[in-house]
This record gives sequence, structure tokens and C-alpha cells, in this order.
Amino acid sequence: MNTIIRKSVLGIAGLAFTGGVFAGPIAAHAEARPVDAKPVAVQADKPDAGKLIPHGVQGAQSKIDLNDEQVGNAKAIIAATKKAGLPERAAVISIATSLQESKLENLGHLGEKNDHDSLGLFQQRPSSGWGTPEQITDPEYATLAFEKGLKQVDGWQDMPLTEAAQTVQVSAYPDAYAQWEQQAADIVAQHWNS
Repeated sequence: MNTIIRKSVLGIAGLAFTGGVFAGPIAAHAEARPVDAKPVAVQADKPDAGKLIPHGVQGAQSKIDLNDEQVGNAKAIIAATKKAGLPERAAVISIATSLQESKLENLGHLGEKNDHDSLGLFQQRPSSGWGTPEQITDPEYATLAFEKGLKQVDGWQDMPLTEAAQTVQVSAYPDAYAQWEQQAADIVAQHWNS
């Protein structure tokens, strides 16, 4: 059996060598054509759009103008995502979730307007085990808590954004997260490498 395999391997190697000898001289005399040496613009500082929105956006998109505090909170979410070792897509899901839950504002207790005891960027509830009020209103802690939940969702990377976010958040409005996907992706594209 070894002899058959060895002969087959040697035969294939011989054909490859023979093909190279005959093709080599022919290829060497082929007409040389000038190459246009223009530099190719590569934006290494921008994440790949296909990684940010792999399924395309779902439904009508909303957008709000962000103030400095909101941009700072978005940057904190991105930094926490990197700290967790998660990809850009996790930051997009996290920012879209925060846009829906708090418009990227780190919410304290809202009195009569408060949804139970929901606080922070993700409207997480101390009574539901998300952490203390101090922890939940810390953007890094809140993001890491949200993303810990996200990592427990099998296949979150391949889910539509609203499904992944809803699985973690268990919102009364499960489809509402989808409207923020484009703005969240734009924010991540702008600040991921800054």
C-alpha cells in the first residue's frame, strides 16, 4: 500500500515539476505590461461596515444629535467593549441598546417617570440583580454587565441586533432596538480606533 501512495505522490510531484519547467520559460517571455503604481487608500482606522451591520438595518432608522456627555458615554461603551475583548459588533449592539433605553444618557432615579428602579445607560435594575445603583450608573460597569449577558446568548454574533438586545434586556418593546442600528454603527465606526 505504501508503494502505491509513494508512486502517486512522486507522479504528481513530477507532473508539477514538468509543468513548471515548460510554463516557466513561456511565462518569462510574456509581454511585460506597465503597472499603474497609484497608492491604494486603505482606511485601517475604520472598522469594516460588514462587521458592524452584518444583516443590514431592519426597519426605519432613528437618529438623534449627541451632546458631549452622550458622546463620552458612547466612547465609554466602546472602551468597555474592548476591555471585555469583544468585537465591534458587540459595541454596536450595546450602543443601540443604550440609545433606546436612555438616549446614551446616564440616568439616575427619575422619580415618577422612572421605570421601576431602572438606572444608567441601559436602564438596568438593582432589584433584578444588575448591581447596585452606584455600579449601574458607572458606564464601564453597566456596559460590562450588559455584555456579560450578551455573551451568554448563543449565537448573538449572528442574530439581528434587536433580537440579541432583547434577549439580554427583556424589554416590553422588543423591536425598538432595531431603529438605532445605523447610528450605533456610525458611532462605532467613528470612535473605535480613536
